[in-house]
Amino acid sequence: MTIATDHSRTYGYDDLPGLMSLMTGDEKHGPAATSTLDVLWVLYDRVLRVAPERRADPGRDRFLLSKGHGPMAYYAVLAAKGFLPADWLPGFGSYDSPLGHHPDRVLVPGAEIGSGSLGHGLPIAVGSALGLRAQGLHDPAVWVLIGDAELDEGSNHEAIAFAGPAGLERLHTVVIDNSSASHARPGGIAARFEAAGWSAVTVDGRDHEALHAAFTAAHPGRPHVVVARVEPKNA
Repeated sequence: MTIATDHSRTYGYDDLPGLMSLMTGDEKHGPAATSTLDVLWVLYDRVLRVAPERRADPGRDRFLLSKGHGPMAYYAVLAAKGFLPADWLPGFGSYDSPLGHHPDRVLVPGAEIGSGSLGHGLPIAVGSALGLRAQGLHDPAVWVLIGDAELDEGSNHEAIAFAGPAGLERLHTVVIDNSSASHARPGGIAARFEAAGWSAVTVDGRDHEALHAAFTAAHPGRPHVVVARVEPKNA
């Protein structure tokens, strides 16, 4: 499949595999990337209030990719939505490319954080939601995408335990569940969040309508988590 890199072109969901195919080389973390593809598309296409021209707008939504060790799908979606040119994609991971194996917020247009180390994104998202609330900015939503294996890290559980009682209702977490966590969660992933006072829903991570319904569900006074189940990493 050949993808043109005309900057004026409009890309759709069906173009994403072709955009991802432009990124070659070693250490691609392909399963980590493809597991996030549908979640990222639904968020950027139908939910997030972000756009290339609003990158510095204080009223924009914030999306934080904590699962940053597999960023190919993220880069493909950013290219499809006009944040970066598609002709950057073939350079992925090369010495002089802005598109590293972990996203760099200084180099990647639209990236809110540098990420890839497990367990950092959710605590940063909690801080972002607190900071926005302290500034009186109650409209912007904060979204963070994490992997189920990140729940092996204690920093995430501290963030979960804090955010519920703090009533951070503008905080939204998406957990990609591809069965890669080392430790089982009694009652499932959603139950861990619910125990801390979060609103929680578990859906098929490939079903766009189910994802959209879960992303837009009302959760007054509480942070919200969507557990998106996809095929097991090693299947």
